[in-house]
Amino acid sequence: MPSFFSNKKLIILLVSIIILVGLIGYSRTDREQVTGPEQVIRDAVGWVQTTFTKPAYAVAGFFENVRDIRQIYEENKLLKARLEEYAQISVERNLLRNENNTLKDMLELDESLNDYLMRSAVVIHRSPDRWTDYIGLNKGSNDGIEPNMGVIDSKGGLIGKVKQVSEFSSRIQLLSDNDRTNRVSAMISMDQPEYGFIEGYDADSGLLIMRKIDIEAEIEENQMVMTSGKGGVYPSGLLIGEIVRVEPDEYGLTQNAYIEPTADFYALDYVYIIERTSTSLDPELLEEEPS
Repeated sequence: MPSFFSNKKLIILLVSIIILVGLIGYSRTDREQVTGPEQVIRDAVGWVQTTFTKPAYAVAGFFENVRDIRQIYEENKLLKARLEEYAQISVERNLLRNENNTLKDMLELDESLNDYLMRSAVVIHRSPDRWTDYIGLNKGSNDGIEPNMGVIDSKGGLIGKVKQVSEFSSRIQLLSDNDRTNRVSAMISMDQPEYGFIEGYDADSGLLIMRKIDIEAEIEENQMVMTSGKGGVYPSGLLIGEIVRVEPDEYGLTQNAYIEPTADFYALDYVYIIERTSTSLDPELLEEEPS
């Protein structure tokens, strides 16, 4: 049998393993500089990794770009469809506006319940005790502001009306104030509009309450509610909110609709004050006759 040490290949293998283990142990020690062999090995491994990684990233990036292009193509188709729809709506709106102006001219009408002017304002005051009841604005009588002008938020949702005015500021009563005199003549947008009054606010659910709706009216969820223009304060067409649910009143004679407001009464920074330009009924004619 040949001697163990006569097998040169086995000796070389064992020496190589011992050297490799020594190098591994040495490389695991905490050192700030690396040795020459370590640097050569790391550079070689890094070059091999770079050689294989770049093509892999290129292939992955290619498929990712293809996916993005397909997604952009689908979004582009959708946007084109929306743009065509918007263009059609714009044309119809212009036609209806022209037709409306023509009919008004034929009837010699010089005003509409939809007519109003807007003035921008900034919320400068809010009481922690009456957070959902009143806000203060930086516009007053010096800017042409008067009591009972409507106020909308920056998105067009109705938030309330001017309650008190000083020379350079004004106090706004929000729709969420449960004062019994705080009411809005409103209508539900449908083929044949249904009318009622915004009277009350449910603080727990954050919903406005529309009362005195005809018991026979077929009111559905998600229908939009806006001002009717017949209350003498607000012009017609200001957004109030969307119907969440409908139920009969406590006497079963009319219906109550619970409305999610378009405006966020808790986050108000910039608003618009609405000056109704159409004629309102003289307050003296609204006085109740003595019983």
